[in-house]
Amino acid sequence: MALVEEFLDIFGRSTIGAIFVEMVFCLGPVWIAFFVGIVVGWFWKPKWATLGNRKFDFSMPSSPTALVLSPSNSSENEHFASSPQYDSAKSRPLQQNKFENLTVTDEDFEHLFQLVEKKDGGPPWKHMMDRSVPHMSYQAWQRDPETGPPQYCSRTVYEDATPELLRDFFWDDEFRLKWDDMIVNAETIEECPTTGMMVVHWVRKFPFFCSDREYIIGRRIWDSGRSYYCVTKGVPCPSIPRKDKPRRVDLYYSSWYIGEVESSRGNSQPTACEVILFHHEDMGIPWEIAKFGVKQGMWGAVRKIERGFRAYQKAKASGLKISHCAFMARVNTKIDREYLKSMEDDEDSSETELQASPAKPEGMNIPKLIIIGGAVAVACTLNQGILPKVLLFNAVKRFGNIGRRACPRT
Repeated sequence: MALVEEFLDIFGRSTIGAIFVEMVFCLGPVWIAFFVGIVVGWFWKPKWATLGNRKFDFSMPSSPTALVLSPSNSSENEHFASSPQYDSAKSRPLQQNKFENLTVTDEDFEHLFQLVEKKDGGPPWKHMMDRSVPHMSYQAWQRDPETGPPQYCSRTVYEDATPELLRDFFWDDEFRLKWDDMIVNAETIEECPTTGMMVVHWVRKFPFFCSDREYIIGRRIWDSGRSYYCVTKGVPCPSIPRKDKPRRVDLYYSSWYIGEVESSRGNSQPTACEVILFHHEDMGIPWEIAKFGVKQGMWGAVRKIERGFRAYQKAKASGLKISHCAFMARVNTKIDREYLKSMEDDEDSSETELQASPAKPEGMNIPKLIIIGGAVAVACTLNQGILPKVLLFNAVKRFGNIGRRACPRT
């Protein structure tokens, strides 16, 4: 109570200008302490840093196959029928002998189907966000697998949209350069005119303290009667050598399902579309920091995608010519409905739990404690002024029960 009384007394005696000067003076050391905590958490990699069942391992996963099904070199499944070939002067046929390990196969489709049906057998999804604006609603979940980076799932419903337009929009790299300011470069490396499978090269812009990232992505679409399963994942490509900058991201998985749904306007008409996305990647950033960044920027990214889609919608209505990438989205693999039904009836697949609200974290977070400790140390060192006292008071109030959660009473 003494700290609170002193806090109020300082506010009562200080002018607005004096308080502002004190805040400017004190924020410098606080931010220094914050960034020191970030740097220490980035480079400090103790193998013993384990509390409970949580391991703070900032190294790359041993193998991407722990998260993404490896493509096989077997022939097409008998349940699938490939689309007919087409003639295109811009098409660069895929060289099967040279790039056969890049093929996005039926196993990748089956894996995405299990994710959509919540039968992949993975850990439960924890709720992150539920927001909406006119003509769009959005929900997001996150989970931490035993190995590999955090995984994200989201469901976006677009009003007044068709599955075909959304399919073309997400595939259209030429138009993406107009609305996605994070994409520095996008080009097609190889493509298959029979299945529509493409290998594309992306360079994405990252914040100033990180180098840009390079992606070699294999992608392909499966068509189930106006419902589309779109798989994109990182693949190796010997023809493009690695560079120090931009840094290549090997572990990348971003796949989605597009389908018609009823409008939320209550007219019982299927004039809306849902996009169920599954995404994870290892960008070379500590996963705890990456999770914080994703959480802070998620809604802004979703709004930017929605604005890009509406611009695409208007451009198509105005007679925008179809791009080559969007044309390739229409070359896909048809799925037999009986095969889908047999997969839905598979009793061997365990259902994945979808939590309605986020679970409380267990144990202490070492990187968070480093940052908090630095801020509290500065607050204790600067024994004059209002800001250090307020920081210390809020830190104790917010994080005083960390130890209690880590070691609960019995």
